Amino acid sequence: MPALSFDFAPWRLSGTVVGVLLNHRPALAALGDAVNAAPYKAAPKAPVLYVKPRNTQVGDGACVAVPAGVPELEVGAALGLVIGRSAYRVSAGDALAHVAGLVIVADLSVPHESFYRPSVRLKARDGFCPIGPRVWPLSAVPALDALAVRVAVDGRSVHETSTGERVRGAAKLLADVSGFMTLAPGDVLLTGVAAGAPRVAAGHAVSVAIEGLGALSFELVTEEPA
Repeated sequence: MPALSFDFAPWRLSGTVVGVLLNHRPALAALGDAVNAAPYKAAPKAPVLYVKPRNTQVGDGACVAVPAGVPELEVGAALGLVIGRSAYRVSAGDALAHVAGLVIVADLSVPHESFYRPSVRLKARDGFCPIGPRVWPLSAVPALDALAVRVAVDGRSVHETSTGERVRGAAKLLADVSGFMTLAPGDVLLTGVAAGAPRVAAGHAVSVAIEGLGALSFELVTEEPA
């Protein structure tokens, strides 16, 4: 897959997309006693992170291939914080000063049971991170932790939620992640996916809309034989 170039300001999204698991209270609650099973035996006390590498990133209007033998993909609608200033050990009060803007991200994955350590092959396939359609300034939205989120398939709404009910809100999440790793300009930190993420199949047209940020659209196609 050729390197993807995002031309819109303020950054070209040239860095790493970092996702967070189990940051939605209802999603965590839905797991019930499973979070207390071995090997962890408790709910997470720190952010549980994963990476969407460069090969996963595609722009608005992209066609994403559904791997052979996989009947459905899960669509995680996520708010992305685009880093504008290097953030390392920042406070929650200062965290958003390191954010250049906001972007819509569709965190695609092959459905799986592992909620702590999903396999890379299930979340890092080519095209599994549509992102766009542009980066918006923080001033475009009234409150990062209370934005309406909607996923539509073939023009029909299939999932409605919000960026609220997070274990860590946007500023707290950025502060906690920066406590052990540097986030650099061009990186994108996802604030998490809500419970009940919808599933889609090849042939579907998908749209992810976040209040104040417009909508990101892409199509799912059947993977071509090798």
